[in-house]
Amino acid sequence: MSRWRLHTAAYALLLPFLLFYVLFMLLPLGLGLFVSLYNWSFTGDKLFVALDNYKDLLMDSDFWASLWHTFYFVIISTPTLVILGLLLALLVNLKLRGSWLFQTVYFLPNLLSIAVVTAVWSIMFQPYTGLINAGLHFLGMEDEIFWLTDPGYAWYSILTATVWWTVGFNMILFLAGLQEIPKDLYEAASLDGADRKQQLWYVTIPMLRRVTVLVTMLQVIASFKIFGQVWLMTKGGPGNATRTVVQYIYETGFRQQNMGLASAMSYVLMIVTLFIVILQFRLMNEKEKAGGTL
Repeated sequence: MSRWRLHTAAYALLLPFLLFYVLFMLLPLGLGLFVSLYNWSFTGDKLFVALDNYKDLLMDSDFWASLWHTFYFVIISTPTLVILGLLLALLVNLKLRGSWLFQTVYFLPNLLSIAVVTAVWSIMFQPYTGLINAGLHFLGMEDEIFWLTDPGYAWYSILTATVWWTVGFNMILFLAGLQEIPKDLYEAASLDGADRKQQLWYVTIPMLRRVTVLVTMLQVIASFKIFGQVWLMTKGGPGNATRTVVQYIYETGFRQQNMGLASAMSYVLMIVTLFIVILQFRLMNEKEKAGGTL
């Protein structure tokens, strides 16, 4: 009887979360899969087309281009944000005088909305009047750089704004991992003659394996979903050089009013993201079992 009561209390506490999970996760997933099998418009007209939407994606060069742009951002953003988050965590963890202030400063941008972040950085990246170009001119550069309208600079401008906005979250996760490392390990390493560099490589980094896996996976998922920064800073331009797959889904669903095709794109993106995350998880686990460092 007491065991039954314990389980009843547990299910009662879990019930609100399960209801929200079903209503806002499982139900939309099922509805999205249902819509992807139809030619569905905002007017309510729908025509069952089976897998035709998925077949159309295979012939859609714009979709593959936007998917490549998304992959490119994942490639340049994930290592940057993971490594920089680790370095900032190591710096804050030194517990220097006033380190709490640095921790606050690094994390504070994460609390801002995407609209505020992109507005600030768009102004800073403006040619002729922006702070970035003004600083470069002060250092002696004469050429005017068009950060948001030049295909060679647009992605790196978006990356800069993203790093400033989100790296503080990764720093907090790494900092929590650093504070969980037993001090005895460092004392033992010091007694064995290991200097700070050796302690970092042979103690700190191996002990942060699981945190690194978590941060990397979260970062990959977040980078695959990028939309706000691109839409507000470049609108996917110049041309379509920075149009991501989420932006293409938005344009297909809400501008072209083809909700079926947009839903099919969303499922393809979900499958690609899951595949990359699972592959990454398996590779990191195999490396951990082999005794390597991340």
